[in-house]
This record gives sequence, structure tokens and C-alpha cells, in this order.
Amino acid sequence: MQISGKILVNGEWKTLNRHKDVINPAVTSEVVGFIGLASEEDVDRAITAAADAYPTWSQTSLDERIERVHQVWERVKDRVDEYTTLFVRENGKTLQEGKLDIQRCVQILNELPENLKNWYEPRDLSGQAQQVEIRRRPRGVTAIITPWNSPMILTFKRVIPAILTGNTVVFKPATDCPLTIMVFMKELADCLPPGVLNVVTGSGGLIGDRIAKDERVRTIAFVGGTNTGKVLMEKSSSTLKKLNMELGGNDPAIILADADLNKETILKLRNGVLKGAGQVCSAIKRIYVHETRYEELLDKLSEEFNKTIVGNGIQPDVKMGPLNNESQFRFVKDLIDHAEKEGAKVHYFGRKLNEDTWEDGYFMLPAIVTNVHQESEIMRAEQFGPVIPVMSFNDTEQVIKYANDSEYGLRASIWTTDIEAAKRLADRIEAGAIFFNNHTIFKDLRLDFPGIKESGLSSVTEFGGFEHFTDSYGFAE
Repeated sequence: MQISGKILVNGEWKTLNRHKDVINPAVTSEVVGFIGLASEEDVDRAITAAADAYPTWSQTSLDERIERVHQVWERVKDRVDEYTTLFVRENGKTLQEGKLDIQRCVQILNELPENLKNWYEPRDLSGQAQQVEIRRRPRGVTAIITPWNSPMILTFKRVIPAILTGNTVVFKPATDCPLTIMVFMKELADCLPPGVLNVVTGSGGLIGDRIAKDERVRTIAFVGGTNTGKVLMEKSSSTLKKLNMELGGNDPAIILADADLNKETILKLRNGVLKGAGQVCSAIKRIYVHETRYEELLDKLSEEFNKTIVGNGIQPDVKMGPLNNESQFRFVKDLIDHAEKEGAKVHYFGRKLNEDTWEDGYFMLPAIVTNVHQESEIMRAEQFGPVIPVMSFNDTEQVIKYANDSEYGLRASIWTTDIEAAKRLADRIEAGAIFFNNHTIFKDLRLDFPGIKESGLSSVTEFGGFEHFTDSYGFAE
């Protein structure tokens, strides 16, 4: 069944009269599918379906929930290539990037359920004076809103633990890249009772407003821009919902004087900047390099950037695809133009796969920006594109000040041969997670570390997000 232009409410897919085209960012004349534009009434019906399904679903056994999610894994595990092709067409990632995202989603379906039983077991905190247990229970209707840049993994890391822990879900995907994740949500919904999973699409403002204000929604998990997160937080304050938010970032990479700038290091830096065409919340957004290594770093990073082949991600030779949508494309272009007007020097690298079709998509060559200062807009903004500003520093105190001089605090990285020095420096850097000689992801899907400051609102998870969607309560004699 085609899900293009449909929403899911109480087990039934409904075609909406109003819809928006989903285009291929590599070939903007190609319409990949449609996304329906839900009304307030559609959202209310989805919340009602989730609320009605919750009493029964929350009381199902852990074994039943685990088995139902395992059924989804059986349905999708051999279809990775099929899903990858659709994902690349609507998102713009390369085949390699898209396939990895899909594989990690399949991995979540396979591995996360196995952690549920041990985690759900009551914890005994009894002492001589009193018998005490920590027990857990689901919260209720959970709203999950995810973005267009990495919709697959960011959705799975929320929807699957929410459902496994006994909650019912109202899910809203992004309007610019909704199709692949909705195909996966259909497979999931087919293995669940009606109402446990509901999918509404369309205006983020309309859907977010209804979700935030409805007292039946007990939890909101949101991934997206900081400003939108603040609006959701304000509108949901009257009902004191539990909020789990992964927001914007402006991640610094700090390269100390003793850093080993070998080929492996430079490749890691390149990937930290250009993965997903830079459209990653936790990508490197600014580089601070010790003044004694500044020219060396620029020469080596420029050489690595120059190997980048930019084009339609569906082509196997492509190393970086287009930006996902016109709005983001224009934003990055304007950011670069403004930097040049301020006196910055913009150096472009790489090569176009196909000169003739370059203007057909939202393509941009990777760029390194020099002659910038701490107050430059391109240093302070979340660029979300294949562009990286580079500044030098001369002492540790200065670079700590630079790194922390941001409203964001998502990720950071420290590059040095001295791990103890890196740890001392990490203790002073304001970020939710800090990498040593790398700028990457946590490969163990059970682990996550939220951003601080205006980069997030959440807590550390060691169990794949189960903690975010449950209440812990004390039981004592």
C-alpha cells in the first residue's frame, strides 16, 4: 500500500485532500511523493486514538511488546537496499550514508528489545531501616517530532523505546523528508494494535500547537531547531509535560599544538564536517587550531576536501550529496555571502560529478572559511551545510573561552596526543559529549548524552532511551 499523502489514525491510513510535494533535492524537478497536510481535527483524532489505546497497551506483557517489535525486524531486515534508494532520493544523502542510517534502524529493532527486561526489573534499594524498590511504569500518550536531516535514526531512537515501554505514540515526521520513515512506520503499525502508533503530517506549527496544549499528551520528544523547541516548551508549560529535546549545535573542534595531523586525523576531521553535507546537529561547525599548526591544518584539510565528489547521492562515486531543501540551501549561501562581505576568505574545494546537471539540485562545493573572528556570524551560527570556518588560538585559556562562547552546548572534540590533557580540557568545555581525536557518534545505540545550554533538554541514557518514556517511582514498606 502506498502511504504517500496519507496519515495513520487508529489503525487506518487516510488520504488527505491537501498535500505538499516531496521533491528530490538532487533533481528538484522530480516529485518523489506527497505529504498530506493534516487539520487540527486530524491531530485531535490521532491523540484520541492514542489515549484510547493506552490503557490496554500499557498493560500488555513485556514479552508481547518484545515479540511485536521483533516481527517488524523480520519484515524489514532484508529490505535495506530498497529503503536506501527511496531515502537517498528524498533526502540527498549518499548511498553509503543512507544505507548506514537504515542499517542502524534495523539494528535498533533487533537489539533494543533484548535490553528491555533487564532494565524494567525493579531495583532494590532496601536498607536495615526499610524495604524500598524503584519501579517503572509508562507515562501515556507520547508525541514524537523529528527533523528532515536524519529522520530515520532520530525517529527510531524515540518511537521504538516509547512503544516498548508501554506508551502510545503520535508521530509527526518532517515535511521535507517523510516518505522512508513513513514506510517503516507502516511496517511497525501493521504489527501493533490500532491506536498504539498514529502518524500525522503537515504544518509543524499547527500540529505542534495541538500536541503541546492537549493535556492528554504526557511526553514530547522533539528533535529540531532551538527556537522551535522553545515554542513547544512554552506552549506545553500549562500541562507540565515531560520534555525530551535534542536541539541545535555549534560544535567546536579544538586542535592543540601537539595534535598528530596524520591522514587518519584529517579524514576524521573531514567526515566530522562534511557528513550529510554538513547537515548534522553534531557536526563540526567551527575549528580552533593552535597558531603553530594553523597553516599545516589548512593545507592538509584543503587537500582532503578537494577529494570530495559532489553530485546526486544515488551515484556510487559521489562522496557528498546536495543540501536537502531550498530554504537550507539559501541560508547557507547567504551565510557565506555575508562572511565574504565581512572580509572573510572562502575557499571552495572538490569537484562536480556532472557540470551539466549541477543547477538541477541544491548542490554546493565544500568550503573552508578563513580570516574570520570570534564574533563573525559564520562562527556563531549553526551553518548546517558543507562550510567550516577555521580560527587560530595561542593559549589554552583563550580557546576555552572561544569554545564556550556560544548559546549551544551539544558536542565538542579535542585533538591532541595527550589524553590526560584532553580530559582536563574536557572538564572545562560546555558540551553534552566531548570526543578525543574524533568527532563522531556513539556506536553503542543504547548510549546518548544530551546537549546542554540551548542544545537540549534531557538526561543521559544508558539503555536506549527507555528512561525518557517512563516514570520511576518508589515502592516501600
